[in-house]
Amino acid sequence: MRIEFYGLVLETPRVAVHLWSPWRASALEHRLFKAVEEVTGAKPEEGPDEFRIHVADAKVWSKALNAMCRVLKGWQEEADQAQERRGWRWLLEGDTDANGYDHNGEPAGLWAYLRLGLDRGGLEDAERAEDIDLNGFGIRIWPVKEG
Repeated sequence: MRIEFYGLVLETPRVAVHLWSPWRASALEHRLFKAVEEVTGAKPEEGPDEFRIHVADAKVWSKALNAMCRVLKGWQEEADQAQERRGWRWLLEGDTDANGYDHNGEPAGLWAYLRLGLDRGGLEDAERAEDIDLNGFGIRIWPVKEG
């Protein structure tokens, strides 16, 4: 399937949305995962210490990405605009060795993680910005298998 990820067009057989360590994950990570679950209608796979949802249809992926964006925009709007500004961005990561495999010995894919930005205080404050990585939530874009 051909998916779009904020202007990047990628060819992939499927996308997997992960929620790691659900008992430790933040409420925002749970809301993101729940939004994907509701849009896809899929029952999450349970693995050791994680939940996964696989998406193999480009239209469903587009709806899931829009649902995640709505959750993040809602989180931004929850901030008290007089005291705090919130932002978010996706971090893309690829992990591969010389043969095209990741650290687990699986074909290398592309991972997307979220980083939140909190900006508190005024111009006079020395340290006002804070970045928070959402380590309990991630997206894997699987590689196309050759052959």
